[in-house]
Amino acid sequence: MGFEYLTNVPLAQARKEYLERLVSGGFGSKTETIPVFESCGRVTAKAVYAHICAPHYAASAMDGVAVSAKETFGATETTPVTLKPDQFLVLDTGDPIPEDKDAVIMVEDIVKNGDGSITIHAAAAPWQHIRQIGEDVCAGEMILPSHMTVSPAAIGAMIAGGVLEIEVIRKPVVGIIPTGDEIIPPCTDPKPGDILEFNGSIFSAMVRSWGAEAVVYPIVPDKFDQIKEMVAKAADECDMVILNAGSSAGREDFSARVIRELGEVLYHGIAIKPGKPAILGCRGEKVILGVPGYPVSGIIVIEQLLKPLIDHWLKAPAATDTYVNATLTRPVVSGLKYQEFVRVRMGCVGGRLMASPLSRGSGVVSSFMKADGILEVPQGLEGYEAGEEVSVRLLSPLEKLHNTLVVIIGSHDPLLDELADMLHLEDSALYISSSHVGSMGGIMAIRRGEAHMAGCHLLDTADGSYNKAFIRKYFPKGGVKLVSCVGRQQGLMVAKGNPHQIRKFADIAKDGVRYVNRQKGSGTRILADYLCMRENVDTASVYGYDREELTHTSVAAQIASGSADVGMGIYSAAELYDLDFIPICIEEYDLIVPDHAWDTPMVQALLHILKSDAFRGKILSLGGYTVDNPGQIIPL
Repeated sequence: MGFEYLTNVPLAQARKEYLERLVSGGFGSKTETIPVFESCGRVTAKAVYAHICAPHYAASAMDGVAVSAKETFGATETTPVTLKPDQFLVLDTGDPIPEDKDAVIMVEDIVKNGDGSITIHAAAAPWQHIRQIGEDVCAGEMILPSHMTVSPAAIGAMIAGGVLEIEVIRKPVVGIIPTGDEIIPPCTDPKPGDILEFNGSIFSAMVRSWGAEAVVYPIVPDKFDQIKEMVAKAADECDMVILNAGSSAGREDFSARVIRELGEVLYHGIAIKPGKPAILGCRGEKVILGVPGYPVSGIIVIEQLLKPLIDHWLKAPAATDTYVNATLTRPVVSGLKYQEFVRVRMGCVGGRLMASPLSRGSGVVSSFMKADGILEVPQGLEGYEAGEEVSVRLLSPLEKLHNTLVVIIGSHDPLLDELADMLHLEDSALYISSSHVGSMGGIMAIRRGEAHMAGCHLLDTADGSYNKAFIRKYFPKGGVKLVSCVGRQQGLMVAKGNPHQIRKFADIAKDGVRYVNRQKGSGTRILADYLCMRENVDTASVYGYDREELTHTSVAAQIASGSADVGMGIYSAAELYDLDFIPICIEEYDLIVPDHAWDTPMVQALLHILKSDAFRGKILSLGGYTVDNPGQIIPL
């Protein structure tokens, strides 16, 4: 099949044809012989047969005495039988049975007499309490069939059957080659432009979890000859090679050319998103998979294209993925050209599973860490609407989702992360899944029945109060409770030393000042809009007023990195990034809880933590908070 630059082959077709091409070139399992006691979890290369019987002698199954059964006949409660010392032999469990004995009487069923004899009150049946030769397995019998995973019990059965070595399928070795001039080994103080190499750690952990071995090679700069040399070396030493980065069409993207010169490129470009630039190549029977540099793209590509090859090598049955129906909390728009994989956080609210899409950026590796499931949008479909029922492939156990306090879809605050940690420490079965879309987004989620709880700090510009007017407006018939949480210091975050001499809110419009805002609908954005109106600040004159971030910490990160000069946020976020802070006001950050969720164990556990001294101490240690009556219901 000829190579076509940046093809757009459907995933299923690419996966099938790639395996067929590799198998035709000799790709497949190799075997090795290892000690049985090291074989747990390994896959048998062929059937395993017992060398000896187990047990290999007639053995006592009890502590007691060995007797000849016929000498006990007639013994009853009313007509006991007495045996002389030469008519029995005292045995422990596992002792061999003498040739002239054919039964064992338990020690509990005998009466010892002063002259050394014993009295019994029940006759022994022939071969009672005796383990016969071959009771477990007979020599020559099959202990394990071919291509069976060795369990701990199987190890015991093999050793009992005299098998001390076993031929197993050798673990495939996957070589991982990171490339890029900007890539550096992990450290704590990278310079601007440096990118920490962590894909190798992610990919090696993934392939090891699938039963393969991993070798991470040194970082190779964007030099064609050096990349080619390293790929050739890895192909000689490994069964499969992941060439990470350089799979796109940029001026320093050499992967396709390297693979083509060393072997063959079957496809360059798969109809998936993220992961389109993947390169499916080989060198004879050796796999060479070109993987995009963005971590999420790479994870998707090796999960969808490398794992099936490892499974084929290890003769592992295809994994049965679990799919569930869930209600989508936000719309998902997808291109028609690709099969898209969207990470979602999940939880169960009112008997319904809810799925909240996470960041879809190919470089946002934390979204995979947080994901409970994958929404697979088929090629040719434009996406899904909010509120639509969709099928989600689970990454987390269903039990966890039913024990998840879902979903604090509201205003962001670092205290939510602290609450999640404290809740899980209190009860390891409970979790919090939070998705931050602003206070108004939280209110709407509660109205749609998509959340157990939402954070809210909405200013009523008419009287300066917080939250209550909005609850009365959006829940005129009640059905929710407003719970006091914390007061928090809102203000302007600026770089250390305040180089632009920001003194008051109106200074965000000064010449040369770059502002970074929160998203529309967030309480912080509503406050900023209100202050602009009060201070007669024309938002069009504020450079960056339309630049939006979703959390206080992300606003602080932009200022700390130097890409912005000032932004509205909370004191704890400024403190976290060592920024200067100009106080503006103390706002009320409260929690909205629908009545249907109020009595659930998860909500009650969280309210218990809110009222605790531990929570009070933790929040006050963060700085910028006041804690008056957390966990108390606020009268409406």
